Amino acid sequence: MAPAPFIPFALPDIGEAEVQAAAEAMRSGWLTTGPNAAAFEREFAEFLGGGREAIAVNSATAGLHLALEALAVGPGDEVLVPDWTFTSTAEVVRYLGAQPVLVDVDPLTLNLDVERARAAVTGRTKAVLPVHMAGLPVDRRALRDFADEHGLKVVEDAAHAFPVRSGGDLVGQSDSDAVVFSFYATKTITTGEGGMVVTADPEMARRIRTMRLHGISRDVFDRYRSTKPSWHYEVVAPGFKYNLPDPAAAMGRVQLSRATQMRDARAAIAARYDAALADTGLGLPARATEPDGHAWHLYIVRVPGGGAARDAFIGRMADAGVGCSVHFIPLHRHPYWREQCSARPEDFPVAEDQFGRVVSLPAFSSMTDDQVDRVIAAVRSCL
Repeated sequence: MAPAPFIPFALPDIGEAEVQAAAEAMRSGWLTTGPNAAAFEREFAEFLGGGREAIAVNSATAGLHLALEALAVGPGDEVLVPDWTFTSTAEVVRYLGAQPVLVDVDPLTLNLDVERARAAVTGRTKAVLPVHMAGLPVDRRALRDFADEHGLKVVEDAAHAFPVRSGGDLVGQSDSDAVVFSFYATKTITTGEGGMVVTADPEMARRIRTMRLHGISRDVFDRYRSTKPSWHYEVVAPGFKYNLPDPAAAMGRVQLSRATQMRDARAAIAARYDAALADTGLGLPARATEPDGHAWHLYIVRVPGGGAARDAFIGRMADAGVGCSVHFIPLHRHPYWREQCSARPEDFPVAEDQFGRVVSLPAFSSMTDDQVDRVIAAVRSCL
């Protein structure tokens, strides 16, 4: 009897409707940013509600960069960044010549520890860039109070957090200066590569739209969509090349229509894991305190003992046909950030302690019941 197929850590949930939408966009002749991108922006803003503007970009990294640039973050400024995140959260600060200041995280949620962030504020601190780790949002009220207390700009890295509620509202409806979502292949909705910047500030939105495409005052779709195309444009700033192509946006529109269903599928997987693994000795993820309060982009467990035990567990899971991962290697452990931020392990006791124990189990919306059962059986066996 042939062995069961390997269960990957993540797999995009793509159907025939997404394939057809991308194909139709290609047949239309719009391969760059065009009518589908404009519609995707409009539909995404309508999904969130609350009078926000949405600007499609080719990655969340690009969105974070554009948001900080629009806030005039630059040399001499400091931006507070959680130590527990992917490198892109911090690297965009360096793009602008500013300095990321790494902050330790909460031991249960792995989100930015606001009290530690408060202790890291200096006269040069201009902004804070919290990450909604694994899809569990940072406490909205605590974040707002902290930012107001110190006069800080707030850009939320919501790469993991769509669609999810915080304080009763969808992440993206907050009064932060900007919220940035990711549509990378592993996210709840995907365009392959892509992202969206959301803001309630019209001037900030205007700046981001200009800077995402070479600093040109009018985008391609705006110049060419009328019956009398206008070729004229002006370069008003040295911008970037961060626009989202139309075939990707077309796929994103279909994914957006399925977003709630796909989030619910992830939540159901997390609930099954919680029930089946409660007696194993694994440390299970933090739960949300409100309905739809977790996007479950990741299901992160802690392996008892940590270190070699964690690594051996991942190896045994692979041998059992199940892919796992680790999210994340704390930034202070990477050579560049260790040197750039003069970061010492003793400055990040929580991240140091948690890093050796965390494992992300497969949790993607197209998982079958049989696959979930196999993961559960493998975990119990490998422990």
